[in-house]
Amino acid sequence: MLLSVPRNVGFWLVAVLGLGLDQLSKWWVMQQFHLQESWPLLPGLFHLTYVRNPGAAFSLFSQDGSWLRWLSLGVSLALVALALFGPRLPRWEQWGYGLILAGALGNGIDRFSQGTVVDFLDLRLIRFPVFNIADVLINLGLLCLIMAAWVQSRPARS
Repeated sequence: MLLSVPRNVGFWLVAVLGLGLDQLSKWWVMQQFHLQESWPLLPGLFHLTYVRNPGAAFSLFSQDGSWLRWLSLGVSLALVALALFGPRLPRWEQWGYGLILAGALGNGIDRFSQGTVVDFLDLRLIRFPVFNIADVLINLGLLCLIMAAWVQSRPARS
């Protein structure tokens, strides 16, 4: 009996690897750092700084971000449904949606289990808010979707 290749393999691969990387990095930070502790990797440019973010990106909605857990869950369920029941997606879309799923799940797990999100990537060169791997994955996923739209909009060569 031949095993068939599951639909949208790239989606699942990227989602599982991304979620694993996000959760492993957050676990390591929580084991190695005290809250608010900072380690300069490139002093004045890039530090690892352990903070808790009750809100969304850039600490938006930090007063009451409890609804964000449900948003993370809804986005995650919609993306899983797309990968399971939708069409076979082009490669860039599979990667994009898989990365977004990994990020949404990573931050969603934090919100459900701890009420806040673990952030630790501190880009001080441009005084950027502290963020995490899940945030990076979501942004990379959006770039992949932009790339997918660009690739699909290009006229075919003859």
